[in-house]
Amino acid sequence: MVRTLVLTVDRDNDLGVKAAIRGPVLGRKPTITAAIKLGIADPEESDTNAILGALHHYDRLIGNVDPNDEVEVAILTGDVRVGPRSDRAIASQLDEVIKEFQPDVAILVTDGADDEASMPIITSRIRVEHVEKIIVRQSKGIESTYYYIAKAIDDPRWRAKLLVPISIFLMIIGLGLILPNGKVLIGIMPLLVGIWILSKGLGWEEQLDRLMIDLRDSAQKGIFSSMLWAMSIFSVFLAGITMFQVFSDTATYGNSSDALIWTTAIEEALKWLVVGVFSFALAIGIVRWGEGTYTGRSMILFGRGAIVYTILSASLGVIITILSSESYIVNFDNVSTDWDLPLFTLILYYLLKTAVESVTKEEDDISNNKFWGV
Repeated sequence: MVRTLVLTVDRDNDLGVKAAIRGPVLGRKPTITAAIKLGIADPEESDTNAILGALHHYDRLIGNVDPNDEVEVAILTGDVRVGPRSDRAIASQLDEVIKEFQPDVAILVTDGADDEASMPIITSRIRVEHVEKIIVRQSKGIESTYYYIAKAIDDPRWRAKLLVPISIFLMIIGLGLILPNGKVLIGIMPLLVGIWILSKGLGWEEQLDRLMIDLRDSAQKGIFSSMLWAMSIFSVFLAGITMFQVFSDTATYGNSSDALIWTTAIEEALKWLVVGVFSFALAIGIVRWGEGTYTGRSMILFGRGAIVYTILSASLGVIITILSSESYIVNFDNVSTDWDLPLFTLILYYLLKTAVESVTKEEDDISNNKFWGV
């Protein structure tokens, strides 16, 4: 008696996001329901064809199966944040299917390399007898460069892979043309392309993935977070030493007023205090990242901290100038020189806040619209 499992994987969880169906889906009727719901929700989704391909393979095996053998079909879903999180979900759902059906061999039906990235997880638990890739035949009118580029831009996964490198290269070229010695920046662009091609050729992507997994494990063990917490405490200690040095420097500040001495001491210690606060916030972020609960909202705190630091630094500089009995002329050159960095930080904070809120809102909508079952 041989138990055969026909398996298809939706690594980015289009089934849950678009059709509100949570994996694993086991059985022919639930699989048909999942394919119909996903096809209605998004007729252009390639995972629909992969599910139908798995059903086609299942029906073909049922027609030729021996009386003592059994065949079953199943769908595994990952997570919209493709990576370790989706792989853990696929591994957990595969364990459920194996416990329920207890297959001897599996046949994997996929729609591309993205879902095939789950092969190591599947082969570590069950012997894969055959892998079938579903390639959809398109009409000649649709097969155009503009169509594929437009669809890639609309897809959040391909949008980052396509637009981010192009935007980085354009920014490097723009900065190289604007800055006085910008030839170095322009020369960096082919260097980055060469490093990327070399990493592809040598297979460094897998090593990078393993490095990220090791970093996550180290974060769970508290190595990096402990180092950052120690750095934050040490930075506060250095800030106190810096202030003490200013108070004890009678040669420089002996004839200065108390207000000037305190303002100078705060300005000197401000950088160490900022390092301490940022180290503490980064330690908390690493701990949450290791636990899998990091949402990205803490990035807004970093932006607010940068705004507070730039405004305090500019304000203290102006106060020190005034307390040093130097005339501070309020004109465009002085104001723009002293306050251009705070203004630039405010603009960056607005862009960062908009981006983080957009991403977190999309994730909240996805989690709130989940349907637990077919």
